[in-house]
Amino acid sequence: MKTVFKPTLLAVLVAASAPVLAHSLTADTKAPSPTTKAFAAEQRNTLPFADQEDFKLVEKGLIAQQKDLEIKDANGKVVWELGNYRFLLDGRDYDSIHPSLQRQAQLNIHHGLYKVTDRIYQVRGYDLANITFVKGDTGWIVFDPLTVPATAKAALDFVNQELGERPVKAVVYSHAHADHFGGVKGIVSQEQVDRGEVPIIAPKGFLNHAVAENVLAGNAMSRRTTYQYGNVLPKGATGQVDAAIGKNVAQGEVSLIAPTKVISEQTETVVIDGVTMEFQNTPGTESPAEMNTYFPQFKALWMAENTVGGLHNVYTLRGAEVRDAKAWSKYINESIHMYAKEADVMFASHTWPRWGNDNINHFLRKQRDMYGYIHDQALRLANHGVTINEIQDEFHVPDVLAHEWYNRGYHGSYHRNAKAVINKYLGYFDMNPATLRPLAPTDAAPKYVAAMGGMDNVIKLGKEAFDKGEFRWCAEIVDKAVFAEPSNKQARYLQADCLEQLGYQSESAGERNTYLMGAYELRNGVPKVSATKTAGADTVVAMDTELFLDYLGVRLNGDKAAGIDYTINFVLPDVNEKFLVELENAHLNNLKGIQSENPDMTLTLNRAQLNQVLMGKTTIQQLAKEGKAKIEGNAQALTDIAGMLDNFEFWFNIIEPKTK
Repeated sequence: MKTVFKPTLLAVLVAASAPVLAHSLTADTKAPSPTTKAFAAEQRNTLPFADQEDFKLVEKGLIAQQKDLEIKDANGKVVWELGNYRFLLDGRDYDSIHPSLQRQAQLNIHHGLYKVTDRIYQVRGYDLANITFVKGDTGWIVFDPLTVPATAKAALDFVNQELGERPVKAVVYSHAHADHFGGVKGIVSQEQVDRGEVPIIAPKGFLNHAVAENVLAGNAMSRRTTYQYGNVLPKGATGQVDAAIGKNVAQGEVSLIAPTKVISEQTETVVIDGVTMEFQNTPGTESPAEMNTYFPQFKALWMAENTVGGLHNVYTLRGAEVRDAKAWSKYINESIHMYAKEADVMFASHTWPRWGNDNINHFLRKQRDMYGYIHDQALRLANHGVTINEIQDEFHVPDVLAHEWYNRGYHGSYHRNAKAVINKYLGYFDMNPATLRPLAPTDAAPKYVAAMGGMDNVIKLGKEAFDKGEFRWCAEIVDKAVFAEPSNKQARYLQADCLEQLGYQSESAGERNTYLMGAYELRNGVPKVSATKTAGADTVVAMDTELFLDYLGVRLNGDKAAGIDYTINFVLPDVNEKFLVELENAHLNNLKGIQSENPDMTLTLNRAQLNQVLMGKTTIQQLAKEGKAKIEGNAQALTDIAGMLDNFEFWFNIIEPKTK
């Protein structure tokens, strides 16, 4: 089916029968427009809502459930709750939620302790991801310990309460995203791991990707995440309803314990506490470092986050490297032929399991072909000359794939994933010279407004587009008005209204949240609330020294550094590391294992002390006074470079011009 709504006769009749109200430009949340109501009706009559199989699967194996689930951290702060989603259970069809997304949101509100198969259990609905407990001979092997320690601890406590208390014997990180490792310190301590009591198992490249993703572009990525997940939006039919693969992201600071066992081979078998696990590395799929696991004793296939109950992101809105849809398809195919032929149950780090060999293979083959189709058809169109700016309206998915609920675009959307494939191979530029070096929005916007006859006329054109249900066009032209005159409330409110309707029509939870966050900030301004910290103390400790120096390069303000040169020897005796750091040509270079014979300065301190500096607990100058750091040569170099480093404001503007 096409991903762009085009009214049918039914839609036209529904729209015509609805009352047409004068469009008042206010800061209020608006009801779905007649066009949006018609769109929702069309989707209910088009999609296979008679297929209720997922509602049986999501409830299967339920052992226990905690009513009115609310999880608090050690300080008593609520980091997770589900009560505000009760409206999804009232039996109503909401025109302000895409019917397919409302269905997914109803499935994702299920929570509790579930039996997957003998000796394998999951706690679902305690965070964005599922946490899995495999019963060994003497204890638990835990897969993917959620986002923050409080939610992971709550899940472990619940399991021990219901199934009998057992120690954690091992932890497995399936991949390098924070919702799969960030709660580890809620179930084991660093000291237990250091003593060798609890191995931490992860795929090759895990630590580098887990840390690097949250550092170099971490501030921008975290800010963008507030749009993708809509954490600050009210929960409700006109607000945040779901996150596609779960309800939302738990709040708090992410923890991290470095792996003690890295799965480096393509396939590798490990036995822990009487449980045999066959690991399959799948790099470059949903995460740069990821692995599936097969349990031959239980005929159970764990697909990590490579397959879930919905289409995943080839490109994620928060920002990340574009994923390889072809590799993704091929690794699923590999799993089919290596494990799925004998598997009786398949489960994953999000959504719900599937039972029965035929069902498992049908699901895996359809998801394999979904990613393969997106890759191949996007490139087929690109080779016909379709550009990255056109493909969203040219690309479509046939019903043989699109009419499987688990292939619907809840996380990644069809049009965005197709764009991602083109971007991976051809980049962002569409080869039209007119778009090669466009004016910045703040420069172009006033010219557009003038060309369209002035601000009043732009507002008039925008309202006409809104009334016709042309919300994409409305958003495109009114965006010019907002960037030309960000204080103009009529422009802000009209743009918010356009984005809101686009959000109501979005099947992708991330796209819905992004539209609604844009509308929220246009009406209310940028919120200044706490968000999940993915670069906390543990991330700092796990960051290698080279990455730390690279990050200093990202923070270096080139204008301030221009014309200033320094050569520094950096020595860390406790980890036996030496670096040459050179500030030259407004760029900070670093090279491991090299020292200058004539440095301007030599800085010597242990990595343990550097960690304290990175966490803001002390300064290098203070360490030097205490005799814990040694500065030889021109100490002014440190002061000068520190004065050239930018600090990044988290709540920067997105939907309107940046403040200067």
